[in-house]
Amino acid sequence: MSQIMNVVEPASYDEAKESEEWRNAMNEEYNSIMKNDTWELTELPKNKVPIGCKWLYKSKFNVDGSIDKHKARLVAKGYSQKEGIDYEDTFAPIAKMNKIRIMIALAKKYNWKMHQLDVKSAFLNGELKEEVYLVQPEGFVKQGQEHLVCRLKKALYGLKQAPRSWYVKIDSFFYEKDFMRSKNDPNLYIKKDEDKNVALISVYVDDLIITGNACKLIEEIKNQLSHVFEMKDLGELHYCLGLEVSREPGNTLITQSKYTREILKRFNMIECKETSTPLEQNVKLCSDDGIKEVNGTMYRQLVGSLNYLTTTKPDIAYSVSILSQFMAKPCESHWKAAKKVLRYLKGTLNFGIMYTDEFDVELAGYSDSDWAGNPDDRKSTTGYVFNIGSRQISWSSKKQPTISLSSTEAEYKALCSATCEAIWLRTILEDVGETQNAPTVISCDNQSTIKLANNPIYHARTKHIETQHHFVREKLQSKEIDLSYCNTNENVAEIFTKPLGKAKFEICCTL
Repeated sequence: MSQIMNVVEPASYDEAKESEEWRNAMNEEYNSIMKNDTWELTELPKNKVPIGCKWLYKSKFNVDGSIDKHKARLVAKGYSQKEGIDYEDTFAPIAKMNKIRIMIALAKKYNWKMHQLDVKSAFLNGELKEEVYLVQPEGFVKQGQEHLVCRLKKALYGLKQAPRSWYVKIDSFFYEKDFMRSKNDPNLYIKKDEDKNVALISVYVDDLIITGNACKLIEEIKNQLSHVFEMKDLGELHYCLGLEVSREPGNTLITQSKYTREILKRFNMIECKETSTPLEQNVKLCSDDGIKEVNGTMYRQLVGSLNYLTTTKPDIAYSVSILSQFMAKPCESHWKAAKKVLRYLKGTLNFGIMYTDEFDVELAGYSDSDWAGNPDDRKSTTGYVFNIGSRQISWSSKKQPTISLSSTEAEYKALCSATCEAIWLRTILEDVGETQNAPTVISCDNQSTIKLANNPIYHARTKHIETQHHFVREKLQSKEIDLSYCNTNENVAEIFTKPLGKAKFEICCTL
């Protein structure tokens, strides 16, 4: 940990060139660019304006805090690009975390190995359709050719179209190799051989996670990838996307302990006093509390950091959802509430989600709502969670977009959101070979909501409810979902709708 805090990363090329390790990092990046035939030097056409570029420097660390490597990245100043001239389409999908959690759970269930691959300088593989010119990078200007510019053949980090160009490239590779792309997640690819062995690949920008029931098939896929892209085989999955994956006989634990410690250190809370819950019970934060404003930039950085932490810590999802509502004008009460979340994290550094090999791959969920709980606009909060076996794979805590006139209506809207997620999860599970033959049971603690979903007889009191929310009835009739009543004390989703007391909070965390 001390190593992380003592490393000083250069802010400019002039600083970096004084250090041998950073010069080596820049040479490695430049050689990779040249090897990939990323650009060619040419005269700048009269009607074109070149975009600038700069070097960025970042130290990479291992899970234990030791230095892995120093990375220099040449980045284009894409903010100067003109739409329709320098770029067109920019969107590129990335893998959803709930899909990755499904893969980890299934790998543990069937004792599959999980492999991790990293594509070196991934964006440099994307082929450009547009005519883009770049100034020569600092430290690597060709002598006698200073007047020339780089005409880009391949994408470069920082270009607006670079993520899409890379996605198109990797997607076309999988298509040519007869992989099946999931219709429900464009970053999930499935490969089956003649012996009905299966391999699953999840793509998150330049990180690839591969698992399946046949080592031979996985090795074949690795070889195919390495023939086209410059790959780094990181072995079995242990640290990826900030997730620490600890595999032991019988269980797999995913945490973000290192990331949590970095957040605590960054906001000077590493020695703070611990608390047992992330928010005070019965405390309602509002936007206009009459207390002085705080540093908005610092607040947004903290909430943004906490948001990614919900990947493995559903217990803070509600807290982060509430804090996110005050990003524009945070006050001291909001800052204190955010620091309380940090104190809770201090006491739960090693908490995460544990998947075992003893469960049936049967999807089940819980739905809940806090009616008119927001003191500013009286809107309600939707909360839901889905498990396979007894472990969570997907959850959400979100303020509803419209006001509900009753608790039944609020619960019905929450149930609609949960149903949408259930349908998506069912299709993903079908893609990976775990078809859900029985309806997915969603438990709810409101009897009126269940009756409303099953029977439209209450039309006079519900005619104002938007048609989209009656999607629940359609899925009940098609037997893709089923509804079940559960006691409030057994509803796990309650942790996503309101701040709970210590006893109830701990019960929800262990259910």
